[in-house]
Amino acid sequence: MTDRVQVAITDGETKWPSWTSQGGGTTYAEAGVDTAEGARAVDAIKDAVHRTYRSEVRGDIGGFGGLFSIGAAKQMADPILVSGTDGVGTKIQLAKLANKHNTVGIDLVAMCVNDILATGAEPLFFLDYIAVGKLKSDAVAEIVSGIADGCEMAGCALIGGEMAEHPGVMDPNEYDLSGFTVGIVDRPAMIGPERVQDGDVLIGLASSGLHSNGYSLARKVCTEGKTLYELTIAQDELEGDSVLDALLEPTRIYVRSIRAALLQCPGAIHSLAHITGGGITENLNRALPNTLDAEVRVGSWNMPPILKWVCRAARLNETEALKTFNMGLGMILAVAPQAVEEVAQILADAGEEVYLVGQVVPGTGKVLYEDKDQLFVEYVDEDEEE
Repeated sequence: MTDRVQVAITDGETKWPSWTSQGGGTTYAEAGVDTAEGARAVDAIKDAVHRTYRSEVRGDIGGFGGLFSIGAAKQMADPILVSGTDGVGTKIQLAKLANKHNTVGIDLVAMCVNDILATGAEPLFFLDYIAVGKLKSDAVAEIVSGIADGCEMAGCALIGGEMAEHPGVMDPNEYDLSGFTVGIVDRPAMIGPERVQDGDVLIGLASSGLHSNGYSLARKVCTEGKTLYELTIAQDELEGDSVLDALLEPTRIYVRSIRAALLQCPGAIHSLAHITGGGITENLNRALPNTLDAEVRVGSWNMPPILKWVCRAARLNETEALKTFNMGLGMILAVAPQAVEEVAQILADAGEEVYLVGQVVPGTGKVLYEDKDQLFVEYVDEDEEE
């Protein structure tokens, strides 16, 4: 327990503890924590935070807790709160390398809201945690601007967060991000493995790149031993992007498009898988019951060039690639056959690149692949020519 220091007042004079006259005092700022810079950082992010607000937000940033009304839940038969938490991982190292910090915040939001979307939930609000070695208000404002962008894309409010300065624990230029979101879904409208049926069609939605998974491998094979100049050269194989820009492409947020399909075609979408770490192999099975398999037709969708670039650099075979990266599909939906055309059209109208990638068949809850050798077929042809 910390001893309480009492300051006595006698005859109008303050009696300070004896150590204050001994000199050599150390302030919090001298220990490495600048509370004044923290206050400046809060001021710098206010506009970004305010642009995410929904009508349900109560109060403002700066309080001890974020406030959000769930009065709308009264209209639901059985409202269920759904929460999710995640981070950005080592993709942050590339943001530091490029000195570009306004996109990893989008990644942070995406990883959380895309996860809770798998229940059919609408993300309501988001909170972030930013740990830094040395707090710099301009840098934090850039990061939070990206988080706010992600929240706007997902339609959720950024209602709070924490900026923690860790001198002596983190190097001055180091930082890390984590966050969590809370959403809501009416139990009768929830989706999940128990709704999937034999004959359901698998609809895949294009990813924007690696999203936020597999970056320890991607960094090892694509950036180690390379100069910044080499990593920023435009590459024909990447459609004119540099390696660094392609790797920093933010994670796609699917909330608005999938929510539109859920609302306009109630009951048509039975489950969905957010393809994150573990790739298609270890995520699509999470959207299946143990009596059905997902049969995926490899070659039925297009891959962003950066995925082929990384897999070739790592010399991954098809099996390893499909259980490491999303391989071009950020979401896979199991949809009732009679509703496939309508759902696909709604998703396309909302801006998604839509593919029919397979079907659900009797089985034991596994992901199976047809034509797996088609994954890198163009590279096989190139190697033969060489």
